[in-house]
Amino acid sequence: MSETRAGKPMNSRRVLWSALGAVALVAVIGGAWIFSLPPAPSTAAPPAIAQDERDAMVAGLKPPKRQRPLIAIIGINDATETTDYLIPYGILKRADVADVVALATKPGPVTLYPTLKIEPQATAAEFDAQHSDGADYVIVPAMSRDDDPEALRWIQSQSAKGAIVIGICAGAKVVSDAGLLHDKQATTHWYFVNELRGKHPTMRYVRDRRLVVDKGVATTTGITASMPMSLTLVEAVAGRDKARAVGREIGLPDWDARHQSDAFTRPFALTAVRNTAAFWAHEQLGIELKPGVDEVSLALVTDAWSRTYRSHALTFASATGAQQSRGGLRILPDQIAANWPAARLLPTSENPKPAEALDHALAGIAARYGTDTADFVAMQLEYPKRQMP
Repeated sequence: MSETRAGKPMNSRRVLWSALGAVALVAVIGGAWIFSLPPAPSTAAPPAIAQDERDAMVAGLKPPKRQRPLIAIIGINDATETTDYLIPYGILKRADVADVVALATKPGPVTLYPTLKIEPQATAAEFDAQHSDGADYVIVPAMSRDDDPEALRWIQSQSAKGAIVIGICAGAKVVSDAGLLHDKQATTHWYFVNELRGKHPTMRYVRDRRLVVDKGVATTTGITASMPMSLTLVEAVAGRDKARAVGREIGLPDWDARHQSDAFTRPFALTAVRNTAAFWAHEQLGIELKPGVDEVSLALVTDAWSRTYRSHALTFASATGAQQSRGGLRILPDQIAANWPAARLLPTSENPKPAEALDHALAGIAARYGTDTADFVAMQLEYPKRQMP
């Protein structure tokens, strides 16, 4: 294989046994992580992307059909990754260079993982009935199952109609199971690289790139690569100046495909074990769900705080029913409550530059649980942490 660079409360006994079982499970998983991790990272900064490579990447994402493209984001109803699904939607709706629709394979809400629940704007079947010629782009987040039959059939049909298919994070595994990565260069979340290469040996893994484009298919590294991928798509549709303007607006003025793959390494398994073992200190943190909430900020904050193995972020609202986000997506609150205990209340997602919300969340996690937990979360999100002013 070639490789290129680039309800009812539980009693105390049930709580104890549940916690011990979780610790044992995490210990097994953690051990697997330790032995599967790549070598220690190099201290050298990633080299700049050559202009011809950059130009080829943007050219490979040019709209295949419409002057104003149609972008469909597909999810399965029971578990689709939060940030993979919401960040492309939020950035692309903000850019207003394409028509963007959030889909599900079946009717009913989409439960995002590890947090949030949304009402999709259409099912895949309804989308097909309205757009028989298919989308220009199909964005595929990570899903709880890589082989969901309905998702795979729909992705295959959209590719056959000429759509560019974009696998975000472990969504690359879904794209690969749809048969679209044969003899193509690709990448995925660091934890799933060996699995993807083993299952699909004709796929050619590209190191040290946050996004890879090859013959009608694009893939990215871990979850937060959805941000540079979305901005690169804006550039392909509307030009570099527009993409830069959107990047400045969201707080990501500089981006490209550079990545240091070996930087996402050990020793995080012990943090997972330790944090899970402290079951008595686990917290439910609340964030108020308000009309007009920014999808990018909300996704980054709730996703990060739900990956500490010490806390889970819940949304609350004073009234029943979905709240409409900035880009018109309907988000369902987890709980109906007028307020939340101050000690467990997360700041609302009102940062005018939503890409910075993750940096602030990681700083808050470090202050609450320690730097090792913040690093553990950043590793899961495959996020190259930035220093905030």
